Amino acid sequence: MIHFVGAGPGAVDLITVRGQKLLETADQIIYAGSLVNPQLLACAKKDCRILDSAGMTLEAVIAAMEAGERQGWMTVRLHTGDPSVYGAIREQMDILSQKGLAYDVVPGVSSFCAAAASLQAEYTLPGISQSVIITRMEGRTPVPDKQKIADYAAHQATMVIFLSASLLEGLQAELLRGGYPADTPAAIVYKASWPEERTYTCTVGTLAETAQREGISKTALIVVGQVLGQAYDRSLLYHPAFTHGCRQAAPDEQQYGDHIQGETES
Repeated sequence: MIHFVGAGPGAVDLITVRGQKLLETADQIIYAGSLVNPQLLACAKKDCRILDSAGMTLEAVIAAMEAGERQGWMTVRLHTGDPSVYGAIREQMDILSQKGLAYDVVPGVSSFCAAAASLQAEYTLPGISQSVIITRMEGRTPVPDKQKIADYAAHQATMVIFLSASLLEGLQAELLRGGYPADTPAAIVYKASWPEERTYTCTVGTLAETAQREGISKTALIVVGQVLGQAYDRSLLYHPAFTHGCRQAAPDEQQYGDHIQGETES
């Protein structure tokens, strides 16, 4: 059996319980060494075969999985974050299906969730944004038409941008071209949840400058949107005047206003 497992964003204690148990009992682990925290491998069995896929092709990965199946092994294919986000797992699963090899997928905590935690941010603030766009800047890997950064920037929703830390001058230009004002809040989160994590708040107009000044050129997420600002509307979910399936409205209990202004940094 082959298990695609999300390793989480980096911190070793952010892998899921299920993922941890599979690592502890695996006969073979194929991990994305360029991104996965190697400390996660410390729990592997002494006789576990461990392969770093950073230098492997798809063909080599599949061959290792097939070899494990012939031996009757349990294989863990360990991907960074959650395998469904830029994990390139579909092509692996399709080939395994064609070969009649059984597999399943164990979700993980994505780095975009860890980035929000690092920033103490909420991506879906009432009155500001109820949508999160996960995307990447076009580089050596093309992006389909109508899915360019400028296309999404026109929505003014929260954007979380992967795999683009080395392309920030172009990213900044595309965000501005798409309609984000230069003073729109933004943040750079380097290695979210890792011990060496760093966060930098800036604006769309100063993204490239900030990254250059701080020496950030890889392994960082970019977050853009007014959710990083201070003003937003109060949630109706916990509003005394709002009735839902678990609670009746009690407007007399209201103590806080409908619009909230967060504290600004001094």
